Amino acid sequence: MPIVVLGLNHHTAPVTIRERFAFADSVVPETLSRMKSEGLIQEGVILSTCNRVEIYAVTENDSGEAGKNLTRFLRDFHRFEQALSDEFYFLPEPQSIQHLFKVSCGLDSMVLGETEILGQLKKAYDLALQHKHTGSRLNKAFQRAFNVAKQIRTETNIQRGNTSVASVAVELAEKIFNSLNERQVMVVGAGETSERTARALLGRGARSIIVSNRSFDRAEVLAKELGGRAIPFESWAGEFDLIDIVITSTSAPHYVLDRPKLEALIRHRRGKPLLLVDIAVPRDIDPAVNMLDNVYLYNVDDLQTIADESLKQRQEEITKCMAIIEGKSRAFLQEGRVHRHIDPPSSTSFGQLSAPTS
Repeated sequence: MPIVVLGLNHHTAPVTIRERFAFADSVVPETLSRMKSEGLIQEGVILSTCNRVEIYAVTENDSGEAGKNLTRFLRDFHRFEQALSDEFYFLPEPQSIQHLFKVSCGLDSMVLGETEILGQLKKAYDLALQHKHTGSRLNKAFQRAFNVAKQIRTETNIQRGNTSVASVAVELAEKIFNSLNERQVMVVGAGETSERTARALLGRGARSIIVSNRSFDRAEVLAKELGGRAIPFESWAGEFDLIDIVITSTSAPHYVLDRPKLEALIRHRRGKPLLLVDIAVPRDIDPAVNMLDNVYLYNVDDLQTIADESLKQRQEEITKCMAIIEGKSRAFLQEGRVHRHIDPPSSTSFGQLSAPTS
């Protein structure tokens, strides 16, 4: 049975669409169970990050039927009724295998060569594995993807320069303030990306870190590790007179900060600039706050501008990386007795579905 991929990412859909299809980890096992019970898949992994939502599946259905069924399932599950054009892509073999390997290596990421996606991919796979939603095909494919990522890290320079969302967010902060020395930072949401961002900010000279999280225990642990202080989640808004930079990365299904609330919080700042970096999907901060004076809001899509500045440094490594990926994907399929000629990655259309662009 073939491995297929259905998804949307930062290449094909803006954050306003991606956030509508995001999955919380807590619902992924049940969602995969439902997909299996409905006969859509035999094995499955759901990868949901700030930049992509993808289903990796083994299916008995032919490509045309699989694409239609999986798309319909996603739209129904998330109650999405708006018209879409090319936001979704559907990839059969061999493109599905090559895409998985590219994702694991950061070659399909907003920041080319970034390493965070590998950890996110491992987490998504482990979640499916622990709930027995993977089998021999996906187990072998994901393990091979992790090995390919390791090989590319050691044999190429694709990760040269800023290679994570956290590092790009810090570079953005430095452009706004020129220097991070003595800047006060607050992190709302104590997830992995927030932690990396906070560490990077401290490494660039930020004075101290305030951590707020719905789990106060988690906030205390992170604050202790960073030499900062933790505050209850319901109290973070009271710190706005003191801070310069806010990094938000919660899993809230709605805005935790909108324009009316922020207007009330910044009345006593006397024009002091405030940088808001919203790296959550769904977004934590209402885009309308960007209309306020001396408030600078950037979301995950805005980080693309800075990522592009580092892109040229890595472009020369892409050919070397793709040679490795194509060779490894060809070997994987041959081992699975799938005797097909593997061409370089190409767009695979299915109605309104198309392959992601690089």
